[in-house]
Amino acid sequence: MDLDTILGKLETGEQELVQKTLTQYNKENSQCFFFSTEQREQRKFRKKKFRDSVPKSFSDYDLEFSKDHDLRLRQKLGEVVVKFLDRDLQPSCQVACLETIRILSRDKYGLSPFTSRSAMHTLAKYAGLDYSDELEVPRIPDSESVVEALKGLCNIVYNSVEAQEVATDLRLVCGLARRLKLYNETRSSHECKFFDLRLLFLLTALRVDVRRQLARELRGISLLTDALESTLALKWSDIYEVVTDRLAPPLGKEETERVMEILKTLFNITFDISRREVDEEDAALYRHLAAILRHCLIRQSDGDDRTEEFHGHTVNLLVNLPLMCLDVLLTPKVELGSVEYMGMNMDTVEVLLQFLDRRLDRGHKLRETLTPVLNLLTESSRVHRETRKFLRAKVLPPLRDVKNRPEVGNTLRNKLVRLMTHVDTDVKHCAAEFLFVLCKENVSRFVKYTGYGNAAGLLAVRGLLAGGRGEGHYSEDEDTDTEEYREAKPNINPVTGRVEEKLPNPMDGMTEEQKEYEAMKLVSMFDKLSREQIIQPMGVTSDGRLKPLDEAAQKMIQQQESSDLDSDSD
Repeated sequence: MDLDTILGKLETGEQELVQKTLTQYNKENSQCFFFSTEQREQRKFRKKKFRDSVPKSFSDYDLEFSKDHDLRLRQKLGEVVVKFLDRDLQPSCQVACLETIRILSRDKYGLSPFTSRSAMHTLAKYAGLDYSDELEVPRIPDSESVVEALKGLCNIVYNSVEAQEVATDLRLVCGLARRLKLYNETRSSHECKFFDLRLLFLLTALRVDVRRQLARELRGISLLTDALESTLALKWSDIYEVVTDRLAPPLGKEETERVMEILKTLFNITFDISRREVDEEDAALYRHLAAILRHCLIRQSDGDDRTEEFHGHTVNLLVNLPLMCLDVLLTPKVELGSVEYMGMNMDTVEVLLQFLDRRLDRGHKLRETLTPVLNLLTESSRVHRETRKFLRAKVLPPLRDVKNRPEVGNTLRNKLVRLMTHVDTDVKHCAAEFLFVLCKENVSRFVKYTGYGNAAGLLAVRGLLAGGRGEGHYSEDEDTDTEEYREAKPNINPVTGRVEEKLPNPMDGMTEEQKEYEAMKLVSMFDKLSREQIIQPMGVTSDGRLKPLDEAAQKMIQQQESSDLDSDSD
């Protein structure tokens, strides 16, 4: 049925005819997500039909007007349907109208009928989110209408900046927060709860002011934490310890979907926690949330891919929480089947390490998928000695293989060292920083496990090319060398981090004059490359940083002169 015919039937205003017409339109377009693609295919057909039916001279006629005409008709249909929703309609007719809006709102170029304040207000009423209603408990309209209205709002808000501003003015976030308080009390369907959460996620992702409003004015962290706890149906054995049944079935698909929307929204509104003062009350809330997130990491979902996504959102949120509140990850009692280290329960750290290993193997979108878990493990290792020692035992066990380069192989150490020369600066820095912290920011130990060539980037940034230690505070326990390492140590090339085969000396058999000639020839080549600015010779200053060779030499001379003057004055 073409749009002109549909509009003609809608103009009659007869509710039954309107419902029947829109139901048919919705059925025909239920899987239509890209109107421009559909139109392109239609235009190809029309052009062919046009060429076959008109003289050759007209066959190149531009049919772009067809695209604009279809768009105007869809916009007109949207306007008529929105106006029709202001009437007193039967529930089935409401659903048909709202479903049409959902389908039309997929086209970001045809949103003008839905982004006005009056249209958004109409949809908010049908979604049960009209905050102008002064009732203490929000009126919940027919469930099917609510879901369709929420789906339409999600499409419109996602695709239109203007709609985002109107949604903020209408205080949709307040209506969502009010309904979130009733999360446990209402018998809403999964779809209703899910699209409530999806709309909340979109608003907080796209509007900074909504993010702040939900976090501070509406106490969104507490609200969403309660919703998370309810969805997971948690039981507590202690103040910060969730009862985890290892034999429990995986979390269901619907519950997982809702949990992930909650985690994503919590991520949005906790993004700046590290920049704010955390009082005692907030710290207790974040510890409570961290305990729930520990349970999320240990819990499986339906299928490996879904579990990976579930755990990914959990890790992202953990990164936002204050480090002082992550101690609850290690507090649960050690039980049968737990991973124990130094008397601590390391189940969570073990899961995070396995998660890291899987992400390394995938090698896809490393900045987005890898840096959060690397940052979490790095910062946790800085503040929790037991975590650092456990991770070091797993990632950097005592060296035995000294024949292969540190980046060659399939161990976690090999994979992480390979990342230290990655083209993405963030990925490279995160991998190097993690290994550096596991080495207690000790340069010689770091070079031992990674090779100086791989380590040079981080050492240059830190001003540690001349050796020494970073600024972290760690215990002074000694590094234990294996017998294999001690025997091979004199022959290890510090740059490559392995025992190199001895190569013949190219100067063997040369006279002193020949050696001097070759040396001067090499100096001349370097001088030419430097003067032509193909290379820039660099030197390491006394503070461990790289500087152009002239500057580095001058600085060392000045420091030497200053040192001599101090000696003379003594």
